[in-house]
Amino acid sequence: MFLSDQTYQNLSASDFQIGEYEACTFVGCNFSNLNFHGCSFENCRFQNCDLSNAKVSSVSFRQVKFETCKILGVHFNAANPFLLEFNFEGCQLDYCNFFNLKLKKSIFRKCRLLEVDFSQSDLSGAEFQGSDFSGVVFDRTNLEKADFRQAQNYRLDPETNKIKGARFDLEGLPGLLGKYGIKVG
Repeated sequence: MFLSDQTYQNLSASDFQIGEYEACTFVGCNFSNLNFHGCSFENCRFQNCDLSNAKVSSVSFRQVKFETCKILGVHFNAANPFLLEFNFEGCQLDYCNFFNLKLKKSIFRKCRLLEVDFSQSDLSGAEFQGSDFSGVVFDRTNLEKADFRQAQNYRLDPETNKIKGARFDLEGLPGLLGKYGIKVG
């Protein structure tokens, strides 16, 4: 089923139909625990939706925006990596997994990312302004030219992650120097 240029409001998981969605907007929908297998989303927007524990295995996300959504425990690393592109603004993304994904220039603005796994991901040029990174794992992650200004609670090892050209606030120095036992301030 192909659906284009539609707006869906207050749908529940039982109302959702598997299909290809293009230029669609989802507002106030509760898709928690929904299995999206067989879906593709292109140029779509999710606003104030709950996608907690959704299953996204082999799902295509191309130019998808999530705004003020609750997205807990989603394994985005299982999504279709071909032309994968999504942005998050004001979202709660606790316990999500982005392992080994190519997310160049992705936006995670003013998001809460507790215990998220970004290991081995390519986040070069990504924007993380104003986000909370408590417990986030960065391991062999490409963060070149990423913007961490106004971000908080990140801890990353400059020796095991690529950070050339990345932007940080002075307040963020402890997150870069923590492993050395250096006290700043």
